[in-house]
Amino acid sequence: MSYPGYPPQAPGGYPPQPGAYPPQGGYYPPQPGAFPPGAGYPPQAGGYPAQAGGYPPQAGGYPSQAGGYPAQAGGYPAQAGGYPAQPGTYPNMPPALLLKSASCDSSYKCSVQPGGGMPQGYPAAPAPGQQPMPAFPGAPNPSMPGYAGGVPTGPTPPAAPAVNVRHCQLHQPLGAFKGYRGTIKDFPGADPLRDVEVLRKAMKGFGTDENAIIELLGSRSNKQRVPLKAAYKTTYGKDLVSDLKSELRGNFEDLVLAMLKTPTHFDASELREAISGAGTDEACLIEILSSRSNAEIQEITKIYKAEYGKSLEDAISGDTSGHFRRLLVSLSQGNRDERETVDISMAKQDAQKLYAAGEKKVGTDESQFNAILCARSKPHLRQVFHEYQQMCGKDIEKSICGEMSGNVESGMVAVVKCIKNTPAYFAERLHKSMQGAGTKDRTLIRIMVSRSEVDMLDIRQEYLRLYGKSLYTAISGDTSGDYKKLLLKLCGGSD
Repeated sequence: MSYPGYPPQAPGGYPPQPGAYPPQGGYYPPQPGAFPPGAGYPPQAGGYPAQAGGYPPQAGGYPSQAGGYPAQAGGYPAQAGGYPAQPGTYPNMPPALLLKSASCDSSYKCSVQPGGGMPQGYPAAPAPGQQPMPAFPGAPNPSMPGYAGGVPTGPTPPAAPAVNVRHCQLHQPLGAFKGYRGTIKDFPGADPLRDVEVLRKAMKGFGTDENAIIELLGSRSNKQRVPLKAAYKTTYGKDLVSDLKSELRGNFEDLVLAMLKTPTHFDASELREAISGAGTDEACLIEILSSRSNAEIQEITKIYKAEYGKSLEDAISGDTSGHFRRLLVSLSQGNRDERETVDISMAKQDAQKLYAAGEKKVGTDESQFNAILCARSKPHLRQVFHEYQQMCGKDIEKSICGEMSGNVESGMVAVVKCIKNTPAYFAERLHKSMQGAGTKDRTLIRIMVSRSEVDMLDIRQEYLRLYGKSLYTAISGDTSGDYKKLLLKLCGGSD
């Protein structure tokens, strides 16, 4: 239809004018299949970056639409040594990975195709006095010269592919569609200077207020906890870690200090202890190196070299031997293929290679297992394990146990378990740490701290499925005092 004062334009219309509303890059209104779905005006929550300092937005802004992913409060800048964002995970996922098409059919064929790019930002707000754009196509806008009868004259953007995710037991769903799976989140409006006042007051005078320390550290994310060390020294001229060591004792002290390290610094210190402590903690080495991303491992190796004056590879080589050493050295390179796509024919070839290297021959070619398990992507390996099962009627774990022994057997099995189902692997590690006489507190602390902002909710679900009781109940029954209280804060609740 025509609007008074604006006769219909000739076919093709005038080209969009610079500065015209809405911006052509945004292609407003949204095209079918575009991300986020159904996004009209005003913008959805999360479209604008978090305010610096972690303070909530000022009153007077446009109201948020329901349905968007909420922006995480807090807003502390990323600390050096922190884990880089994982491809395909929420939050902080690269826009190029937001639009994926993934499907799994009955034959376990999985495909992941990148979708069309998402416009970088939302259309600008209307100028004062203008009515906002309707959130449906074809609606006339009297203030928009580039529209004729409500149809934009600019080039039509390509429609993004429809997002189609189907779950199967073999391929885990993309993290982008699962949302945040940690239990510890940014605390809204947290201020490190106010937080260190609380910590100082808790340690000053006669006795220590452990509950104040638990409540504060248990409600701050890692990127909010780490800056407390610098803020404390700036404010009081004293070292926070030293003061905490003088006030706290035992496992509670170890847990508190672990929470004040960046994830990669914590991993580097755990690897150091696993290698140089009394005996080698082979399970710790495998746990860290098989579950971290390439970027995380590479950052860990840099920190290890800087902190301890020796490369991680040299430290591993000097403390281990044989095929187990080769396995650890391979994992420590941080060079695994991280593509999400799965080539079924290549997976079948790798399954045949593993079968030929183990079950099919006398003796075992550990090098072939090492090459495939340490270099191939995790989605690819999950397909390989499925093809192996179909080929020889035997689970890959059982084949490894029958073909290998000692540390190399336990190491290979751990890598397979971690790749198959990472939360289930950590649930089993937690269960073993609290099983039997005595608690392996170092393992318990490491997993609870390192996974609290990654996949603790999934670990809790797997723990309940595997052992018939909640992780919260298990921790409550196996620990005590302030140590237990802070661990339960990291756990986040009972299931």
